[in-house]
Amino acid sequence: MTTAPQPLFINGEYARGAGARLFEVVSPATGESVGSIPLPTAGDLETAVRSAHEAQRAWAAVNVWERAAVCRRIADELDLRRAELARLQTLEQGKPLAESVADVTEAAELFRLHAEDAVRLGGETLPSRDSSKRMFTFHRPVGTWGVITPWNFPLLMFAEFAAPGLATGNAVVVKPPAHTPLTVLRAMEALTAAGLPAGLVNVLPGDGEFGDALVRHPGIHAIGFIGSSATGARIQAAAGLKRSLMECSGNGPLVVLADADVDAAARAAVDGAYPCAGQVCCATERVLVHREVHEVFTAAVLRESERIVLGDPLDGTTLLGPLNNEAVAAKMDRHVADARARGAEVLLGGGRRAGMPTDLYYEFTVVDRVPEESLLSREESFGPVVPIIVGQDEDDLLRIANADALGLQGAVFTRSMTSAFRFIEEMEVGQVIVNDTNNWWDINMPFGGAGARGTGWGRIGGKWTLLDMTDVRTGVISL
Repeated sequence: MTTAPQPLFINGEYARGAGARLFEVVSPATGESVGSIPLPTAGDLETAVRSAHEAQRAWAAVNVWERAAVCRRIADELDLRRAELARLQTLEQGKPLAESVADVTEAAELFRLHAEDAVRLGGETLPSRDSSKRMFTFHRPVGTWGVITPWNFPLLMFAEFAAPGLATGNAVVVKPPAHTPLTVLRAMEALTAAGLPAGLVNVLPGDGEFGDALVRHPGIHAIGFIGSSATGARIQAAAGLKRSLMECSGNGPLVVLADADVDAAARAAVDGAYPCAGQVCCATERVLVHREVHEVFTAAVLRESERIVLGDPLDGTTLLGPLNNEAVAAKMDRHVADARARGAEVLLGGGRRAGMPTDLYYEFTVVDRVPEESLLSREESFGPVVPIIVGQDEDDLLRIANADALGLQGAVFTRSMTSAFRFIEEMEVGQVIVNDTNNWWDINMPFGGAGARGTGWGRIGGKWTLLDMTDVRTGVISL
């Protein structure tokens, strides 16, 4: 570990920043300092936005095949740095090393995927009512994006915006959280080595006040955000009519019908609850179980839970690392206490483990017969918990699934194609996974929330992100 300040990344180079205030990055795994950063100032923001504007105008004129080639080189450079970046991310974020390795690998794959998406992002010729006119469409970059990323997947979620943004000719000014900035800042070495022109990507970690300044800056044309619904609402209020791509909170659910493969469903519930210590927007969160299979399902969950090892995230045997910060740990404490007070039974875990390097190691937790009105049911817990809610029949389970303000991703276990399609059609979420874990994801699928829910709009993944990060331009030619 190092305590030397990590510079900001502005206009293609590392810069100490105009400010003198340093922010210390403390590992949730060890409680020790991983490093520090200078907090960016208004002057740093001006420099970053100005350089992004200048670079973006030239980048938009570059042939899409050349932009794609740069993105592929970025992927190669990230692969070369996989071990270093993964270890750094684990130290600052807390997730097990194997998960960090997977994050770096997937971040590289996003640059390759979107390179291919971009060269195939065509328009179309449209029939005109005027026979003397020819109409056609094509895609143009929006301009300079202000991107605010969360702390649970520092590098991967940076890549989810940077890769499609660069491939389509945009520039980005990125604000990671101040307490998990180091991996993204270090990754800029890969982008530089790949030959990315200076100014196209600027990284300025900061707090909420700096994020607000980024969103409101008149030189920022569009906003990309991944994070909580509450923060997303504040960002959108500040952004006004700027283009935005918002991916916010989720709250499951995973539904287990009476005809489900109970063992597979139990394994999926557990596998959806422990990665990244449950700090995933499409984590298990709520498990809705038909009363006829409730007891056998609960027993299967407890058996599956025996393999979840809580410990040092740098140890290869560890599956569950610490929570990232005190705020999410305190929320877990509050949610479990509320469930207990409402009559739910904590079958496993239910608290922080003593004797660990920090107070952020939360035991894998299973809570049975969770009331619908409890915080574990009504709010996104964002921790390593399997809350089991009992439903009377299929109709009741669908009602409970939709009785929530959020609607990001859900799952259903059933052997019936009729029931599977019913939940695909009627569960108010953006994606429905049949017979697999609630946090299943593919980089080529459109990922985002359902309409009329507090989960944002737009899609992360595949060609859909490119569509969200570009404008459709229409040309009309008179013959």
